[in-house]
Amino acid sequence: MSCKTIGELYGVEGRKFQRQYKHSLSDFKNWEQKPHAEDWILHPQNISEQLSLDEVALSDGELYTVLTSKKGKGRKGSIVAIIRGIQSETVIEHLFKINRKLRIKVTEITLDMAGSMKLIAKKCFPNATPVIDRFHVQKLATEALQEIRIKHRWQAIEQENNLLTEAKQKKRKPIIKVFENDDTRKQLLARSRYLLYKTREKWTLSQKQRAKILFKEYPDLEKAYNLSDGLRKIYNQNMDQCQNLGRKIKILNFGV
Repeated sequence: MSCKTIGELYGVEGRKFQRQYKHSLSDFKNWEQKPHAEDWILHPQNISEQLSLDEVALSDGELYTVLTSKKGKGRKGSIVAIIRGIQSETVIEHLFKINRKLRIKVTEITLDMAGSMKLIAKKCFPNATPVIDRFHVQKLATEALQEIRIKHRWQAIEQENNLLTEAKQKKRKPIIKVFENDDTRKQLLARSRYLLYKTREKWTLSQKQRAKILFKEYPDLEKAYNLSDGLRKIYNQNMDQCQNLGRKIKILNFGV
C-alpha cells in the first residue's frame, strides 16, 4: 500500500504524507546505509541457515543480485543483501563485508543454474549445499520443448510457402493438408504452444485432440513433452526419502 493511499484513508493529502514519511517519520536521512544504498545494502542480522540467491530487475531493467532468508518467508526480515549488478566479483566483494562467522553457519543456498551464482555461493558460503531452484530447471526443460516445436513450425511454414509458390506458377489451387480438427500443419504447431505448458490433466477437449494429432505427426515432441511433464511431476511430489525419488523415476521410465 502506497503512502498516498494511506494518507487518503486517514484524510491526509497523499503527497504531503509521503514527503513527511520520507524526510521525518522514516528517519531516512539518518540511515547509515544511505550513502551506498543505490549500489548495495546489507542486513547481516537476517542471515539464517537456508538462503536464496537470485537476480532481479528492480528498475529500468537494471539487474540486482538479491540474497534472502527463507526463514523470513518473504516478509520483514527476509532481505540479507541487495547488490547492484550480477558480476560475481562485485557481489562477492560486498558479501565478504558480512562477518565470516555468520556466513559459515549457512547450510543450504538455493540458486539458479548460472555459473556466476555457483561461484558466489561457493566463495561466500563455503559450508552451504547449493540447491538448484526447481523453477529454473523446469523453465529450461520447457524452453527446450518449445524450441523443438518452433523448429518444426518454421519447417511447416517453409513447406506451405513452397506449395503456394508452386501452385501460383502452375496456376492452380494449392492443396494444403488439413487435419481432422481443421488445423493445417502450420496452425497445428502454432496452436499447440500453450498445451505444451500444461499437464495432460488440464488439457481441454480440443487440446487433447490437438495433442493427439501433434504427437502422431511429431514423435520427438511427444518424447520431449513426456520428459518435461515427468520432471514437473517429480517436483510436485513429496520426495523426503531418496528411495522414494528413485521409485518415482523408475515408474516414469525416463529415457532419451
